[in-house]
Amino acid sequence: MMETESSLDMALVPANRGAFHKSFSSPDADVILGAKDHTLFRIHSWTLKTTSGWFRSLFSMPQRSPPPNNPETINLDEDSHTLESLLLMICGLPINPLTSYDEVDALLFAAEKYEMPGPVSLIRMLAMTPPLLDQPLRLYAAASRCGWEEETKCASAQSLALNIYAPEHQPILRKLHTSAALDLINLHRDRREGIRKRLNEQPFVTASTMASCPRCRWRIDHHAWRELKYRVVMEMDARPLGDTVVDVGLTEWPEAIACWDAKCPNTECTCVLYDKVETLRLIRDCIDSLPKST
Repeated sequence: MMETESSLDMALVPANRGAFHKSFSSPDADVILGAKDHTLFRIHSWTLKTTSGWFRSLFSMPQRSPPPNNPETINLDEDSHTLESLLLMICGLPINPLTSYDEVDALLFAAEKYEMPGPVSLIRMLAMTPPLLDQPLRLYAAASRCGWEEETKCASAQSLALNIYAPEHQPILRKLHTSAALDLINLHRDRREGIRKRLNEQPFVTASTMASCPRCRWRIDHHAWRELKYRVVMEMDARPLGDTVVDVGLTEWPEAIACWDAKCPNTECTCVLYDKVETLRLIRDCIDSLPKST
């Protein structure tokens, strides 16, 4: 306990430098907080004690008596923007908009450090609004770390539109907890392997299917279908959402066009080998049945 009190005393210095933030400059406030860039914030100790477990514990310790009208400054590690956003939240004032996850991460770290559940709940709601909602991997990282199950599922579902193995996403994946990273990787892999498995089963053409024309029984080769299956699986690996498969790929890919144009090589038959409409419906149903979130 003596060691803790000593470290706290070292953070208390006379408020003789820095400028006060315009929204936190009331002379009636009995506490001064100092940001690391020397911006000062006057705030009532009652507000801090009722919204922060850390400050509640701090103020329960024996305190030195500061000079009248000259409270000591509690120097904190946060910059002025982070501290301003945090204090606006706990004071019920209009809050700063959150536009990047760099701000979110700094605020969450500070709110957790000072044991402030109010700001954490506000950040949780704001994370589900644009522009933060448009960054699914950053949302997934924050939500999985904080234990926000609904937001984690939402972010994992949105990540299906991304190739998480691309180099630009690696820095975020490295910051994930191991279990969260594995859950996300498994979701993407399971969708790819799920469509691969389904395309090799009935009612699709399979390895066990007799390679003969359904009309004239002429010997045929299903190479067009095999190439289309391979293209579908590779596309699901790069974009597991599957929208580019059903909305564009199965009608515009060269492999798809070759498959729908494939006919029996018997010149007296020329039967179309694959039912385009039914195959598209079946593939769409297969993709819709795949797992959608962690």
